Amino acid sequence: MAPVLVLSSGPTGARHATGTGHPERAERLAAVERGIERAALAVEVTRIDGRPATTEELARVHDAGYLERISAFIAAGGGAVDADTRVSSGSWDAALLAAGSGLVAVDALRAGSGRSAFVAVRPPGHHATGDTAMGFCLLNNVAVAAAALAEAGERVLIIDWDVHHGNGTQDIFWDDPRVLYVSTHGWPLYPGTGRPEETGGTAAPAGTVNVPLPSGATGDVGRAAFEEIVAPVVDRFGPTWVLVSAGFDAHRKDPLAALEWSSGDFADLTELVLSWAPPGRVIAFLEGGYDLGALEDSTAATVAALGGTHDSAEPPTSGGPGRDLLAGIARRRAEAVDRT
Repeated sequence: MAPVLVLSSGPTGARHATGTGHPERAERLAAVERGIERAALAVEVTRIDGRPATTEELARVHDAGYLERISAFIAAGGGAVDADTRVSSGSWDAALLAAGSGLVAVDALRAGSGRSAFVAVRPPGHHATGDTAMGFCLLNNVAVAAAALAEAGERVLIIDWDVHHGNGTQDIFWDDPRVLYVSTHGWPLYPGTGRPEETGGTAAPAGTVNVPLPSGATGDVGRAAFEEIVAPVVDRFGPTWVLVSAGFDAHRKDPLAALEWSSGDFADLTELVLSWAPPGRVIAFLEGGYDLGALEDSTAATVAALGGTHDSAEPPTSGGPGRDLLAGIARRRAEAVDRT
């Protein structure tokens, strides 16, 4: 059986210093590494090295002026980009490696080196728009990989189960029929986007699927959202690759959100997502997740599931609110698509 490929930003990622008390901190990578080591007891894991993304690769999704401004700001010593996003002298190297590692994973899977991949990098990416750093994110890692795949003629599904809506990814592919963007997220939470009525631009009127979930929603609600709302759209789209913005801040222990998921829920969702892609065409990218214990458990469960094994320290969760809201969310989305 082919292994799960793991790419980590390692020491380079740790040099992205965000300051004392910041939730997106270097210790997150250590927790993720512990999770990968646990998963490796259940499935075969092969580590491969990433590389920095080139300016040309970044330019598929990011404005040239923005790249110049943010890199110059970091080269001058960094500081606060906004109220949430901080950078240091090591942040640009970390961001380039994070963005380029997904491209390496694509090439390795194309070559038949693995059955799936997990890209364990920081800073995260899904809030970064084409011209703005925000929400702890500098470069949109999953978007860089998706754009490269789309340019090569692939049909790319991006699944974003981070508890915060991936406004940057949505914005980048808003009018791109080659990419289907799907997000489940807590509502109302930062950044305030992700309503069901946000369904895509005129060239891709059904290319965005948003499922906002209420505080306290458990994993069974998320699973039902994927099965009842998302699956029919995915079937019509027919993806040839699936990329996952795998944020683990929907976990019930996370300090920045209020959903009630467990590591077992992430394992369940990973198994479902695998069924939507051809063999060897799934890559998960680390996004959020700020309780270190929950991050370790969720990483272990997700990597094990990527390897074909259900091995979670926690059972899936159920019984929370939101199940009765899904039909209304689906209706609001359908009405918005019809009006486009």
